[in-house]
Amino acid sequence: MTTGRLDAQATGTETRPRPRAVLPALCATQITSWGIVYYAFPVLNPAITADTGWSPTATTAAFSAALLVSALAGIPLGRVLDRRGPRAVMTTGSALGVVALLAVAAAPNRAAFTAAWLLAGTAMAATFYQPAFAAVTRWWGEDRVRALTVVTLAGGLSSTAFAPLTAALAGHLSWRATYGVLAAVLALVTVPAHALALRAPWPPAPPPPVHRTEGSRSLARTRPFLTLAAALMLNSFAMFAVVIALVALLTARGADPTAAAWALGLGGAGQTLGRTLYAVLARHTGVTARTFLLMATGGATTAALGLVPGPYPLLVALAVAAGMVRGNVTLLQATAVTERWGTTHYGRLTALLAAPATTASALAPFAVTALATPLGGYPHVFLLLAACSAAAALLTLTARTPS
Repeated sequence: MTTGRLDAQATGTETRPRPRAVLPALCATQITSWGIVYYAFPVLNPAITADTGWSPTATTAAFSAALLVSALAGIPLGRVLDRRGPRAVMTTGSALGVVALLAVAAAPNRAAFTAAWLLAGTAMAATFYQPAFAAVTRWWGEDRVRALTVVTLAGGLSSTAFAPLTAALAGHLSWRATYGVLAAVLALVTVPAHALALRAPWPPAPPPPVHRTEGSRSLARTRPFLTLAAALMLNSFAMFAVVIALVALLTARGADPTAAAWALGLGGAGQTLGRTLYAVLARHTGVTARTFLLMATGGATTAALGLVPGPYPLLVALAVAAGMVRGNVTLLQATAVTERWGTTHYGRLTALLAAPATTASALAPFAVTALATPLGGYPHVFLLLAACSAAAALLTLTARTPS
């Protein structure tokens, strides 16, 4: 069965009018939510540790714990999204994010700081990509790839917009006051946008494809699903570890910190560029071939970064190429369920796929730092990460679903 025919049976949305306010609203809220709840932390963390005396390891552990909570909370929220739609989930999540950031700002000790970030993890699950993808997938039907691309392009601008803004605020305010201002921005943008723009009737769940009769629980126990989840977990670990370790790798190769930071930033620009190319890639490749290709290419760029000593422009080019792969993988994950199992249980199945990948990405900062010394430096770490991506790519070849 072709993808188009599967869409026609599995979505039933191709002729339904799409709510016009949804896409611009989600673009605005993804930029704001990611920029404030996620990307402000690495900018403010040095000020947090300097002011409080808490170790960077402890504060980063609290942030990573939020990502773990996000992975776990996303599973029950996915079930709610399938049944009731995104409005209540994303509006409540936005309000919860505001409360969490205010609690972070007011935290008198490390325990309260950690508890506030755990609360923020639930807000992440309710406002980041997964609920936005569920909304777009159900409302946009066959045209979902274009809409998903628009949303992820907007999300890719979050660090570009809010990292400099956060740094500018921190130059004039304490980190606590900066989080207070950012919480106010989050409240003003995301709460009304989600409450007002997501009011359209939630379409009924489409029937599953004719060759798929299992419920979401049964599907989640099948070998193709579990194998794909394992592949995405390995690949996410490798991708996030590369982002975390890139600056350290480049400085070890002789680049100054500013040049290394520029390479990291240009890699982010490559991520945005890569997302614009996904629709073309999707038209010319099948889902299994596309998944293998992206993970294998990601492993190749990681290996090249580990093996190539320079010059600096070549390393930057490799960082941009790695960013392009990461950008495509975001959309690959967003469409992984629909292209294999239809959209009937999209919210829950996507959350189940995302949970191990998000967990792996949360552990990546600690793992990559811990591995650097025993492996003899970051070049060897990158070769190990390339092997993880290669293993993930090979796993995808065994994750074929019945046609």
